[in-house]
Amino acid sequence: MKPGLYFIDGGRACAEGALYAGCRFFAGYPITPATSIVERMAKRLPQVRGHYVQMEDEIASMAAIIGASWAGGKAMTATSGPGFSLMQENLGYAYLTETPLVLVDTQRSGPSTGQATMPSQQDVMQARYGTHGDIAPIAFVPWSVQEMFDFTVNAFNYSEQFRTPVLLMADGAVSYMREPLQIPKQEELPLVNRRRLTSKHPRSDEIFLRYEMPQFGDNQDILVTGSAHRPTGVRDYSPRYHRATIHWLFKKQKEAGKALQQEGLDLEARNLNGADTVIVSFGAAARPSYQAVLAAQKEGEAIGFVRLKTLWPFPEEQLTHLFKDVKRIFVVEMNMGMVIREIQRVGCQAQVIGIPKVGGEIHRSSEILQQIRGELPIEPTDKTSR
Repeated sequence: MKPGLYFIDGGRACAEGALYAGCRFFAGYPITPATSIVERMAKRLPQVRGHYVQMEDEIASMAAIIGASWAGGKAMTATSGPGFSLMQENLGYAYLTETPLVLVDTQRSGPSTGQATMPSQQDVMQARYGTHGDIAPIAFVPWSVQEMFDFTVNAFNYSEQFRTPVLLMADGAVSYMREPLQIPKQEELPLVNRRRLTSKHPRSDEIFLRYEMPQFGDNQDILVTGSAHRPTGVRDYSPRYHRATIHWLFKKQKEAGKALQQEGLDLEARNLNGADTVIVSFGAAARPSYQAVLAAQKEGEAIGFVRLKTLWPFPEEQLTHLFKDVKRIFVVEMNMGMVIREIQRVGCQAQVIGIPKVGGEIHRSSEILQQIRGELPIEPTDKTSR
């Protein structure tokens, strides 16, 4: 699409963001509410000399984009909760082999098939702990159509910069909704391209555990294994090699966290000065949460607002600083209480109260206000602290 202003849904905005970032390979299996992303990529990739492949399932889709990445391409797939579950084994392989790629999860209501087309935020912990072993994920969470575009570009940039899979944890509401989208000129948003390993005879420490990446077809001896390995890629179960790899993955995530904070991609905070109560939310649930804050402020109440833009790495230090004088923190999320557990760890002396919602519906700003004011009972399944 040419630069300009469009009225478009979040799924198609995500696809356009991927193309803007240089994605030229997509492998996927249709699943609601990610279908609009899949359909858009199927239409648009041939127009830009890219490749779209509909795979037989989500397991194969993940394997395909890993292969495309090692062949030198920027690659992406998109799915929803059940498909995300199927992708976890190959996603773990991508983490250990430091394979740059982007995985979009447009979350829907579960468990199992659940409400197949209804939005939720129930994959939050699957993004962090879904695959076995210690992983260090980067996961963006958009709340608008514009951010579906922008954060997809960011996801590719961070994937290439830090040689790692990056997740876009959207939800069905943001994927389906239509809003204005401003597509910038190609040179307006900075793009990060892969740093290829060019040495024909690289030292053993240059192949893995580095940001530079070799590519199949470059006349280099490359071994890519999901087993513990030496820097050369040779399988080796020695504790020192495995320890070095895992520590390196977490070091990269820490560096990514610093970059996210510097770029303002970790969180946004509004009206916290003098606020003794704060609402924390993310994704689609943050939209009625912010409306509730605005309504309360009109009536003179001191309520602040924090929206998470990145779920992982979790911005612990920033939140600890923001919450140091806060008495109550309400966590609004479309699940039975997941992010609240993270907020409890950083909430200082504040009382942390959950406002969860399931059933495939987004919160209403009126019900958020009523629960903050004690006019509606907090459900017994809600998590509270202190």
